Amino acid sequence: MYIQTHINNQVFKTKVLTNKEDIKLGMMGKKFTSQFDAVLFVMNTPSSSFWMKNCIVPLDVIFIENGKITKIHHNCPPCLQTEKKCPIYEGIGNYVIEMPGGTCKQLHIRKGNVVLFSKK
Repeated sequence: MYIQTHINNQVFKTKVLTNKEDIKLGMMGKKFTSQFDAVLFVMNTPSSSFWMKNCIVPLDVIFIENGKITKIHHNCPPCLQTEKKCPIYEGIGNYVIEMPGGTCKQLHIRKGNVVLFSKK
């Protein structure tokens, strides 16, 4: 499923992940395409942690609670499977968005910004 995500007068085509297996795999081995430029993880917990294991592009990781950004991890580098320990990126939020690394700084997306979702 795809939706539109609105942050700072910007609109992102967003792929929605809701089941455990899709959430577990996330952006592993994937690049953003013309179909989507962000991924929304619908979490069933108030806090969560992410890692960049087997990702092939740097990512901005945005945690959202009650429609506001609570935490942003900027430009998180990929972590190859051969590395023994990948950094963990934690935050509070029932939604987490991943988008290409550097996007948040480029578009001035910050903690406290309001995030809205709409169907296409």
